[in-house]
Amino acid sequence: MTSRTRGAPRATALAAAVVLLAATPAAADDKPWTAAPAPPGRAAPGAEDRTAFYLEGGPGTVFEDKLTVVNLSARARTLDVRATGPWIALAARHVRVPPRTRADIPLTVTVPGGAPAGDHPGTLVVSGDGRQARVRLAVRVTGGPALRALTVENVRVERAGTGAVIRYALVNRGNTALAPHLTIRADGLLGTVWRRTASGVPAELPPGRSLRLSERWPDAPRLDRVDVLVTASAPGAARASASGSYAPLPWVLPALGGLGLALVAAAGLLVRRHSRRSRRRRAGSPSPRPLTPAPEAPA
Repeated sequence: MTSRTRGAPRATALAAAVVLLAATPAAADDKPWTAAPAPPGRAAPGAEDRTAFYLEGGPGTVFEDKLTVVNLSARARTLDVRATGPWIALAARHVRVPPRTRADIPLTVTVPGGAPAGDHPGTLVVSGDGRQARVRLAVRVTGGPALRALTVENVRVERAGTGAVIRYALVNRGNTALAPHLTIRADGLLGTVWRRTASGVPAELPPGRSLRLSERWPDAPRLDRVDVLVTASAPGAARASASGSYAPLPWVLPALGGLGLALVAAAGLLVRRHSRRSRRRRAGSPSPRPLTPAPEAPA
């Protein structure tokens, strides 16, 4: 079902009714009910239907849509419904769905007249029977510049067993959702020792969101001092980087430096001793006597 859009800046009155629709087939025991954007017609949502709400319009726009809850079990279910994010109003906070039946819950999203341009994420949460389902609702406000900006912050490298863990924060400081890509590189005293694409990065990071991530480094060096660089990129956004240092044994480098100084001092001492001995030998040796010419024979 496509969302209806109205350009009036006023709030929309909601009918607090739940519409019960056609019956659906029974479900597996591990998923007695589902939640999704309402599809067209009276059938349960299928693989070709929407899995999230994507709404786009200028300030003052009012969107109307429906959330569908399908009871796939053989008994009635009473479920709680709530919304997180701005501008979302639900027709009902609770819904009782008969067995093998679909219930539609109307909702409106009212974009304020002064809403800033960019992406504004929200979520519809349905809960009951010890489980919870989340349906994403994203509103893109048009009519202003799209700002795309990622930053990487607070890079730390910590020892973990025989390896290390790299921790950092990824922040979307723009007003548009971004698809981030991150790489991690570690440079030691003799060059690059590790490089990889970061894992655990979400497919999309909403604007204004900060995400704390970590990366295991199982073969981190034990004696080298390493600088770790985390670089983030996304389509339309400038690259951003931040770095942190890692010295798994902090005493190693000072010890090596002290050993080097000791070796230099010992070498200097040996040179001085050798010089003194050379001077003593030269001072104790007798000076060569001048040769006396032989007397000339008488004529």
